[in-house]
Amino acid sequence: MKNALLVIDVQNGMFQEGNVVYKGERLLQTVKDLIEKARSNETSIFFIQHNAPVGKPLEYGTKGWEIHPEITPHPQDIIIQKTTPDSFYNTSLDDELKKQGIDHVVIAGIQTEACVDTSCRRAFSLDYKVTLASDAHSTWDSQDITAQQIINHHNGVLRWFADVYPSNDITFDS
Repeated sequence: MKNALLVIDVQNGMFQEGNVVYKGERLLQTVKDLIEKARSNETSIFFIQHNAPVGKPLEYGTKGWEIHPEITPHPQDIIIQKTTPDSFYNTSLDDELKKQGIDHVVIAGIQTEACVDTSCRRAFSLDYKVTLASDAHSTWDSQDITAQQIINHHNGVLRWFADVYPSNDITFDS
């Protein structure tokens, strides 16, 4: 199997003072470690960047929209622009993956119950083997449940669509 790492929406706007994604610093380090592991195995890395409307934290072209500087893409990485929670919908992601012969995607990023969940399910529906890094996605508390409960719930539910492993157990061997 040929692997790729998908890093979804790890953008400055997700780390706004006073509204940082749950365990944001730990998330950044875990994603950074996954990226380094992927690079050391010459695995393709795709950064998915959400383009939000004017006035939103991820508004296209603003500082909040930029990919977080801790994980700045390298020139060989591919950046995919999206406008919905689905990283595949109306984007070039599927074509780019197919062009490289990739059939297994490892998913990390933000927001657990939206873009991460939707992209896992869609990748599965497009016949990719999917691995979700259980400790490399995050969200915010909702009105009813905590961010940790949302993460735990999705790590359980997404087992229908993905292999779910902690990032330390994920390898990018060809």
